[in-house]
Amino acid sequence: MKKIVIYIMLILAGLTTGCKDKFTEIFVANSPKYMTYTDLRVAVKQSAATDLVNPGKIYFKDQYIFIVEEMKGIHIFDNTNPSNPINLTYIELPGNADIAIKGNILYADSYVDIVALDIADLAAIREVGRVQNVLPYTLPPYDDKYPLAVIDETKGVVTSWEIKEVKQEITTTYYPTYYNGGFNKTADVATGGGTSGVSPNGVGIGGSMARFGIYQNTLFAIDNTNLHIFSITVPAAPVLKKDFNAGWSIQTLFTVGDKMFLGSQSGMRIYDISIPNSPLYICDFWHMTGCDPVVVSGNYAYITLRGGNACGNNVSQLVVVSIADITKPVELKTYPMEEPYGLGVDNHTLFICDGDAGLKVFDASDPLAISKNLLAQFPDIQAYDVIPIKGLLVMIGDDGLYQYDYSNLKDIRLLSKIGVK
Repeated sequence: MKKIVIYIMLILAGLTTGCKDKFTEIFVANSPKYMTYTDLRVAVKQSAATDLVNPGKIYFKDQYIFIVEEMKGIHIFDNTNPSNPINLTYIELPGNADIAIKGNILYADSYVDIVALDIADLAAIREVGRVQNVLPYTLPPYDDKYPLAVIDETKGVVTSWEIKEVKQEITTTYYPTYYNGGFNKTADVATGGGTSGVSPNGVGIGGSMARFGIYQNTLFAIDNTNLHIFSITVPAAPVLKKDFNAGWSIQTLFTVGDKMFLGSQSGMRIYDISIPNSPLYICDFWHMTGCDPVVVSGNYAYITLRGGNACGNNVSQLVVVSIADITKPVELKTYPMEEPYGLGVDNHTLFICDGDAGLKVFDASDPLAISKNLLAQFPDIQAYDVIPIKGLLVMIGDDGLYQYDYSNLKDIRLLSKIGVK
């Protein structure tokens, strides 16, 4: 009897081991559709102007507005007359989420690559440089009612999903990087330029949700944890100089002068970038957990925290921080907000995209009394980010591009709107 029991136990052990080696699961999931790396690297193409469908980041240079079509490409508008912007052309650029421009070279992400585009002639935009495999493997948005099937990075980048039944072996847990639409204001704004293309001088302006920034001959790009530093001394040939871990859950990048402010889920991190290839850590300013863009003007940093989402916490607020001593930021005051996203500041005028509450404009001359100095509110819009430029406010929202004239703060006027289709 003892021999029989041992024999049965050995059989069961063998069956258990065999099942473990071959165990599969069948379920309905987001099944990936791929673009090969070869196809990705020949996919940049200029095409006719097309409607906004799912707008993301905005960028301004000379008299042109650049709007990212999330994960798809870039729209270019001639904004010589802000009351009547002209949709000029479209760049097909798979996997694009962020851009920055110096002179007439536009830098953009394309899934795992950084791409340089010559936009001197807007009738003949062309790719002139590419740095391959420098960014994290990124997945486009998916239907969160279903799980993700296994991703095979060797097949290429994931461009879309198909909801279907999949059968796959149980494997170790996979942790991909998800798309996070997300803006930057750079120094040295260029205000001139020809009508046929972007001028060879100056750096453009992005919004507060940017993950790209330019200082001198250096391009900075952030992902969730890393700061990627590229030399653009030869503008058409960016070169990766350094990657380093800059923290955890980094969401936005804002440069002003030789300082860089990184907004993260838990705080603001400040670097000295006077030697661009070797940023020098200055300090951290910690705050409650929340989605966190930051903008800076003079001795003040303005941070919006958005709660009730994947960033954690349920509190939404504006935090005003004194950076008079850049090594010791001091919180001055917090103000409750509805659901703030991007923000912008021009001298003492503060613009906040506040979810269902719409666009709010404040006089921030007294940082301790901002809530008492609401100049204007435009409530019936879902605003995402703004760029204030010397009396002109460029704003992107869920339903399109808005432009306002704020040269007279007592009479802020809507100049134009380009809706989504």
